[in-house]
Amino acid sequence: MGKVLVMLTAVAAVVACSVATVMVRRRMKRRRKWRKVVGILKDLEEACETPLGRLRQMVDAVAVEMQAGLVSEGGSKLKMLLTFVDDLPNGSERGTYYALHLGGSYFRIIRVHLSGQRSSLDVQDIERHSIPTSLMNSTSEVLFDFLASSLQRFIEKEGNSQAVKRELAFTFSFPVKQTSISSGVLIKWTKGFAISEMAGEDISECLQGALNKRGLDIRVAALVNDTVGALSFGHYHDPDTIAAVVFGTGSNACYLERTDAIIKCQNPRTTSGSMVVNMEWGNFWSSRLPRTSYDLELDAESMNSNDMGFEKMIGGMYLGDIVRRVILRMSQESDIFGPISSILSTPFVLRTNSVSAMHEDDTPELQEVAKILKELGVSEVPLKVRKLVVKICDVVTRRAARLAAAGITGILKKVGRDGSGGEGGRKRSHKQIMRRTVVAVEGGLYLNYKMFREYMDEALGDILGGKVAKHVVIKAMEDGSSIGSALLLASSHSVQTIPSV
Repeated sequence: MGKVLVMLTAVAAVVACSVATVMVRRRMKRRRKWRKVVGILKDLEEACETPLGRLRQMVDAVAVEMQAGLVSEGGSKLKMLLTFVDDLPNGSERGTYYALHLGGSYFRIIRVHLSGQRSSLDVQDIERHSIPTSLMNSTSEVLFDFLASSLQRFIEKEGNSQAVKRELAFTFSFPVKQTSISSGVLIKWTKGFAISEMAGEDISECLQGALNKRGLDIRVAALVNDTVGALSFGHYHDPDTIAAVVFGTGSNACYLERTDAIIKCQNPRTTSGSMVVNMEWGNFWSSRLPRTSYDLELDAESMNSNDMGFEKMIGGMYLGDIVRRVILRMSQESDIFGPISSILSTPFVLRTNSVSAMHEDDTPELQEVAKILKELGVSEVPLKVRKLVVKICDVVTRRAARLAAAGITGILKKVGRDGSGGEGGRKRSHKQIMRRTVVAVEGGLYLNYKMFREYMDEALGDILGGKVAKHVVIKAMEDGSSIGSALLLASSHSVQTIPSV
């Protein structure tokens, strides 16, 4: 009996040791897997670093590229397009005007009435619609007929049977080489649009033709980039506004430049001595940009590879996909997210508004993170994994916001408003007097993503320094691009206003 007990005890000890060994091995394996994903996160953090020195180098690079783009066509990654806008609205405008805004993921139609005073701006009607995905790869005829039919329904709702000649500002959020304030040809599509036969076509004529086919007595009297519309709206309310930036599906900027600095245009005809320049800064590139392997993969798989590099690092269309690619890499290297989800492998399935929701999730158990991961086919992950996802969102968004701040400061440097002493950074012998400078900012990424907004504002302060930053005002606005385009139409001396409807 004693021998049996000894044997049983020995067997139990062996089994216990075996179980313990298995458990230890499993624990060590889990730790190795966790260390692997932590290592991926650490690599991401290092690749996305934007120390102050790097940001200031970027500021210099932006200012240099701006100058090069003003000297000659093709002299810079920044196109620095002339807009033929030199007369910004000042509040004295009168009449009723319309604007149709085609953006990256939506279009808007508005009607505004002006009574000659800033305080009397009356946005009488506004409609917002999502752009059907099918239109983004259709034909020009289909796209512009859709816009014309939408405008027709908008006009019919007015219930005005009176024969009225209406004038329209077409806000177009894509690169256009303008030939006048009311005409211009498409350079290329961005933001996921791909209508091949449109390249080189006059945008205003395309819309005008669609309106004429429907028998609409509407004249396309202004063709306006969305950033220029935002600048117009900002200047209408605050004459110190000298630049505008849009952070939405994509990103772009414009600013007010002296005409004598626009060397590539020998004799720009303006009465004010200045002209608004559309930078098309989404195509900015510098070796100082902190590009990661995820950025390279995204670019290679995009419809416009080797193009719009800056926009792909800061635009709302792309931030969600960068985060998705990091999570996918982690799930391929480790099983902490469970089996690899086919949904997670789908490009652009994770939208930036979902990134914002996860990043700003303040629930104790990060339920919003869990919900969005479940939508991506990832469920039942522990809290520490959800925290890891929040950190990924933070790293990607912080980089984007700080790069955006460097871009804005580059504009300020070019026009001598960054405190460095003189336009383009040229030192002056006397002490520079800082002037109040307003930059209008629009777009859902800035307006709706609190952490992006806070990181960008913080970086601006860091780059400029406290003494200069207090003179720079970032003024957020909503629908400014659309309303501002109508205001530009009103301020144009050649435009005959229509009666109030």
